[in-house]
Amino acid sequence: MNHVDIWIWAISIAVVVGFFFFDFYSHVRHAHVPSMKEAGFWSVFYIVLSFGFMFLVAWQWDWAHAGDFITGYFTEKALSVDNLFVFLLIMISFKVPKLAQQKVLLIGIAIALVLRTIFIIAGAWVLEAWAWVFYIFGAWLLYIGVKQFIDSFDDSDPEMPGWVRHVKRVIPASENYNGDKWTIVENGKRVFTPLVLVIVSLGFTDLLFALDSIPAIFGITQEPYLVFMANALALLGLRQLYFLLDGLLSRLKYLDLGLAFILTFIGVKLVFHALHVNEVPFINGGEPVMWVPEIPTWFSLIYIFGVLLIAVIASLIYSKLNPEDENDAVEATPAADGVDTK
Repeated sequence: MNHVDIWIWAISIAVVVGFFFFDFYSHVRHAHVPSMKEAGFWSVFYIVLSFGFMFLVAWQWDWAHAGDFITGYFTEKALSVDNLFVFLLIMISFKVPKLAQQKVLLIGIAIALVLRTIFIIAGAWVLEAWAWVFYIFGAWLLYIGVKQFIDSFDDSDPEMPGWVRHVKRVIPASENYNGDKWTIVENGKRVFTPLVLVIVSLGFTDLLFALDSIPAIFGITQEPYLVFMANALALLGLRQLYFLLDGLLSRLKYLDLGLAFILTFIGVKLVFHALHVNEVPFINGGEPVMWVPEIPTWFSLIYIFGVLLIAVIASLIYSKLNPEDENDAVEATPAADGVDTK
């Protein structure tokens, strides 16, 4: 495993945190509903920033690591888009005013990045100490991939995670909003608005999704720094992507199926890698299985990008041929545009 100097980590984390503060100050401090133009501009900006980082890695490191990063980034971005379906459900369930959605998304994503960073550090340490954990990661992704493949044929509407409903019992809050503010005065007492519940739900929902995405990206690269940056850059543009795709998410009918193929592929890649560095006594006498191929990064990148492209094109064709489903998608978007100013 390669090691990155602590000062590079420090600068990178400072830049990521700086973008979050910039995002909050420039786009969320004055509450508003982003236009398609604004959401599109910043979505493209963060994608271009990610490619810029790829070239920086290639310049300072090499193209092999740059390929690992951009492949991991595409994987995390695709999984993040899938997560937006659940984010949308949470927004609908809590009837979040669109005026406040930017703030809760940004803070929820920031919490998720902190929790994911802990996962990344722990995962890197575990993989370096015990190579056999690759078998567990690979088997887990194969299970998730097969499960997602089966679930992708279920046309019923997705359901809210059951645990989210219990958040209301753990954290007492009012049922009324006060614009995008955290508190509201009711019966002479200042209490939390539902925004607090929404932020906790978003943050921990994304943490649960990390149980899939973190093993997936470790199947592409075991360099913690690249894993962190791929996650950070994918999450940085997630808020803008939410508003850009708002109303269109349900049109991506085959995204789940595409992700199933991607997760299964990375699961196989992890198992192959585990066999290549095998230390388990009852497999090949504890010796590496050298005849098993290591799937190269260039193939992974082509496969992942190709599957995503096919899934998106197929979804758009299906949407065009079945316009009634598009109408259902529009009706399913959050309608809570009002602002309670009590």
